[in-house]
Amino acid sequence: MDTSRDRQGDSEKITINLGYVDLGRIDLMVQEGFYSNRSDFIRTAIRNQLDSHGETVSNSISRQTLELGLRDYRRGDLEALLAAGEKLNVRVVGLARIANDVSPELALATIESITVLGAFQASPAVKAALADRLR
Repeated sequence: MDTSRDRQGDSEKITINLGYVDLGRIDLMVQEGFYSNRSDFIRTAIRNQLDSHGETVSNSISRQTLELGLRDYRRGDLEALLAAGEKLNVRVVGLARIANDVSPELALATIESITVLGAFQASPAVKAALADRLR
């Protein structure tokens, strides 16, 4: 499991709306050299908020039995589950990825449910097959 922050390709773009005064204050902080750009300021602010609630987040992750970080599901892993007659309940905070060589049939046979707080990456065919199992 990889919990690195801000790795290229392992991030999601979001859009936010800010008031003009807040935006101006951010621009002033950038102009004064405290941050390299608006995105740097916003990422730092978000991390600070998450860090200030770190214990609450950790307790919630433990209570809900969620995995934190990057979780890859490879074809070999899913084939082993299929052979054992077992199914997965995917519960991830971060990024869950299903390998591109996993067929929709294999995914359906081995994944009972998917809960992802963050981002879920899989081929369009696998995403479509599992659509009713996404929570």
